[in-house]
Amino acid sequence: MAVIYHSNYGHTQRVAEAIVTGARQQLPETQAKAVDVNDVDWDFLDQADLLVFGSAVYMGSVTAGFKTFMDATSKRWYHGKWQGKWAAGFANSGGLSGDKLAVLQQICLYSMQHGMNWIGLPLKPTGHEPHDLNRLSSNLGLMSQSLDGPPEETPGVGDIDTAIWFGDHLAKTIIKHQPTS
Repeated sequence: MAVIYHSNYGHTQRVAEAIVTGARQQLPETQAKAVDVNDVDWDFLDQADLLVFGSAVYMGSVTAGFKTFMDATSKRWYHGKWQGKWAAGFANSGGLSGDKLAVLQQICLYSMQHGMNWIGLPLKPTGHEPHDLNRLSSNLGLMSQSLDGPPEETPGVGDIDTAIWFGDHLAKTIIKHQPTS
């Protein structure tokens, strides 16, 4: 499992690392890792069963850095290298909405173009307080909010706990669907 992200200030990276933390509850350390789009291990991505894509939201879209990564996969698309893999996504912004849904839709469409199988976030919201799971009520993928502050403080505990839950769920999904010998 590879969690591929772009993060200018560290907030989206923190979410990516929380997803990996959740996945490692099910998978060995070597089988789940966060991958910055500025330092891509293409072999690891090509071998992974699940690619989780994440970006901060800039002007209602993925960041320029994440879009550059997307464009760099065109030969993989052409050769169908990721066809049949599992995919999921996450979006982080400062605003409560912040057009995170648009970014998740963009990432989902990108995954569909690669012929991947999408995994959503099947977690009912537990409330709207900062400590609640899925407080932003997303089902397409993970949404998190970073308020003004350092990445050690924001996104808040509920969003980070949701990211850990999501990582655990994603790992369980790929384990459940691995072919039996």
